[in-house]
Amino acid sequence: MIPWSRLDTAEMPGGGALRLMRRGDEFSIMLGSNELMNSRLSGSEEALATLTWERLGNRPKPTILIGGLGMGFTVRAALKVLPVDARIIVAELVPAVVTWARGPMAGIFDHSLEDPRVRIHEGDVGPLIASQDKTCDAILLDVDNGPEGLTRKANDDIYDAAGLRAAHRALKPGGVLSVWSSGPDRNFTRRLKQAGFNVEEVKVRASRNRRGARHIIWLAVK
Repeated sequence: MIPWSRLDTAEMPGGGALRLMRRGDEFSIMLGSNELMNSRLSGSEEALATLTWERLGNRPKPTILIGGLGMGFTVRAALKVLPVDARIIVAELVPAVVTWARGPMAGIFDHSLEDPRVRIHEGDVGPLIASQDKTCDAILLDVDNGPEGLTRKANDDIYDAAGLRAAHRALKPGGVLSVWSSGPDRNFTRRLKQAGFNVEEVKVRASRNRRGARHIIWLAVK
């Protein structure tokens, strides 16, 4: 078996370090002993984009805000289904992740970040959401491990009651807040409803072949 090799390490704001690992043509992003994402497991992150667009319908000139670049699974899936006049803003907290996307993982990203519909915002997605006022058709969050933070305590702010109210304000009427999580969270479902959303909870497989772990996507409509 080909051994893993470390390509780079990136410090995270607030502490901790991400490691970009490679084994043959497989990539992994690690935090300590936890694998945050793997290039062979993209099914649920892709579903985050496709399920959202299904709920939105054929909206003209949609504005989509994606929190978390990761390995680009969600943004690439969004580019496949969104119209040519769409606007996609991808917020990524760790600048090195963007560098990896344009460097060692460029083959995986397949020039998606050069698509004219895409703009990268290097910074925290929370303040970016708070700065919007009925400007987004959809907000897609794949930040941390879901509502129960793993990588960074400050990420909890986008999933708490105030953060969800900010997302509600940022969305246009009928807009969708879609949230990826590694597992269920009843309290989060309750907070979404309290923030004024109509909530649907969908279970999806981590792998495209419908195998692997089951992840959760909340589809919350304003």
